[in-house]
Amino acid sequence: MQHLLIEESPLPGLIFALTFDAEGRGRQVGPGDGIPSLDDPDHGFVWFHVDLVDARTEALILEGRLGPARLAAATFARDEHQRVVVDGPHAGFVIADRERAFDGSSSEEPNGRLHCILGPRFLVSGRRHATSCAVAARDAVLSGALVPGPAKLLERFVGSTVEALIATADRLSSSLDAIEDDMLDESKADDPRPLGPIRRQSVRSHRQLAGLRAVFHRLEDEAGTEGDQLPEAVGAMAARVVQRLDSLHRDMHVLSERSRLLQDEIAARTTALTNRQLFTLSILTALFLPPTLVTGVFGMNTKGLFFSESDNGSLLALGIGALAALAVYLVIRRLSLAGRPG
Repeated sequence: MQHLLIEESPLPGLIFALTFDAEGRGRQVGPGDGIPSLDDPDHGFVWFHVDLVDARTEALILEGRLGPARLAAATFARDEHQRVVVDGPHAGFVIADRERAFDGSSSEEPNGRLHCILGPRFLVSGRRHATSCAVAARDAVLSGALVPGPAKLLERFVGSTVEALIATADRLSSSLDAIEDDMLDESKADDPRPLGPIRRQSVRSHRQLAGLRAVFHRLEDEAGTEGDQLPEAVGAMAARVVQRLDSLHRDMHVLSERSRLLQDEIAARTTALTNRQLFTLSILTALFLPPTLVTGVFGMNTKGLFFSESDNGSLLALGIGALAALAVYLVIRRLSLAGRPG
């Protein structure tokens, strides 16, 4: 990957830049090429991807070189809350994205953030930590994928995150299927431990997806209001993205609820098993308590103890203990306690 993050660059903090022709073919701007302006009439549109950690980008934001100054300041702020801000024909976004490690691998959860400013003829994206969707979109464009406009490029960003969430949902659903099959198999013990990571990841992914969905629902509403200045392509893109996000949101909600219900069912079955074991232990304790009392009495080293002078004293003491246990058992049966484990 070529970086333009050099002191001599006319746009400090730039990671890469692409220009697109009228048909949507993209070309990466090389280190020796001039950086086009955002409204360059010689191109269909341009895409800048910048490093927001670079302190020099603050001056570019104030100068309006990364989009309208006020909108850029609000969009590229350190606030990581997912949002959309519409300013005339321009819109600023903070959307969920997967963080990318140094080895190129990406996290499963969209816990990163991508900041974007969408204009009629440009898209400026930025990040504070390495993320996946911008790099994936750039690689697809350089491989020949056509992107007819900046709205379609933003849709490709969101599509990359949605595809990762769908893969995560499929994997978690398969894991839940295996746990449910084991739970229905009476020969296997219920183990709630595998459900913990599944439920945690499903809830966290659902939370990020809910924020992303709210952003594009608001964009769709803004594009549908009377007097809006957003390009028609933005409204059409928002409608398509909302449809995909709504479908995935329902699936993730079902997945989260399913994991919760399975966890509750396993907990209930474990509690019932514990109650049965405690009930059995209580019955045994009640049966052995009278013989214990009898042996305690006859174990006292005192004068005048019953049957102390009898040759069959031990047998008589054992018989009394057995009769006492039998009497307790009959009382339990009489009170219908033996068949009620709680």
